Amino acid sequence: MKKIIASIIVCGFAFAFVACGGGKKAADEAAAKATADSIRVADSTMAADQAASAKAKAVADSTAKADSVAAATKKKTK
Repeated sequence: MKKIIASIIVCGFAFAFVACGGGKKAADEAAAKATADSIRVADSTMAADQAASAKAKAVADSTAKADSVAAATKKKTK
């Protein structure tokens, strides 16, 4: 009787290990897709930040240039 119960327990554990191992590939693919999506979003956010920074620098440069031209014009007219 002990051998039968031990065999049933062993078969139950073997069945549990085999039955629970099927979803790993799908989970790995979902994790890889989520990682790729987050990297894509981070890259697009970084590109937008760089574009905004470049635009702000261009505006600041043009404002500085306009101020220097205005100052030079003021000096000449006096």
